[in-house]
Amino acid sequence: MRWSRLIAPAGSVLDVACGSGRHLRWLAAQGFAVTGVDRDAAALASLSQYGRSVVADLENAPWPLPGQCFDAVVVTNYLWRPLWPVVLASLADGGVLIYETFALGHEAFGKPSNPDFLLRAGELLEACRGLHVVAFEDGTLDAPTRRVQRIAAISSPAANARHPL
Repeated sequence: MRWSRLIAPAGSVLDVACGSGRHLRWLAAQGFAVTGVDRDAAALASLSQYGRSVVADLENAPWPLPGQCFDAVVVTNYLWRPLWPVVLASLADGGVLIYETFALGHEAFGKPSNPDFLLRAGELLEACRGLHVVAFEDGTLDAPTRRVQRIAAISSPAANARHPL
């Protein structure tokens, strides 16, 4: 919610691994054209009234939206490193990436605890090299307690002028 004001008004937003669509629903209510991608067809079934939903296995099948670009891409609580290049390529010029997921240290609080699904120190910043980073956070949050990294970044520094802070 905090960084949604960076998204072009009525812009297109892709929610990657959207699950039951918590973010997708909120973004649709703000007037954005939303697309959600997830492998759980049952979870996506209730989202058709909000926007487009695409059933796809993001880890074992080709990217379901080849060549499509969005004014924003949102990813939360999901990490599949091989997908990073296609996620970044899905940003339109001036598009906003809003990404938050678990980081090393989270294993002390619960799942995920496998290091394959936990960001290493500075890893999210490194993955966004070349983007204009508006905000980055790396730390522990409460309710529930979790260790995360978060980033809000814009795909083109030249396009940053149109984004109000």
